[in-house]
Amino acid sequence: MVKITIKTDCGNAPKREFLKKFNSAFAKGDVEFLIASVSDEIVWDRVGDKQINGKEEFTAELQNMKSEKTTELILDQILSHGKEGAANGVLKMESGKVYAFADFYCFTSAKGEKIKSITSYLVELKK
Repeated sequence: MVKITIKTDCGNAPKREFLKKFNSAFAKGDVEFLIASVSDEIVWDRVGDKQINGKEEFTAELQNMKSEKTTELILDQILSHGKEGAANGVLKMESGKVYAFADFYCFTSAKGEKIKSITSYLVELKK
């Protein structure tokens, strides 16, 4: 079971609530929710690593990531405005590794809940 801590109050902001669910789904390995939440033309830019293009590549990457289990997700901030959103925090892995992350999202529209692009920054924290 993944421990999830959210330090920010999502209040009455539907996109922030959605991003909370989206990040929680990543931590839990809920591939179905993640795939349903992105557009067919999703572009995931993992800065300094690689770019994933389209839902087929996105799905394959999620399957590859299932081997490294998350034990804890700490969401420090979730922001949203119009068609854009962002989240940052810390991921603790079963392997003992700890990562700080910041993700920036673009949605298909200001009212839509489909993500069309993600830019991810991931830094391993040394003990």
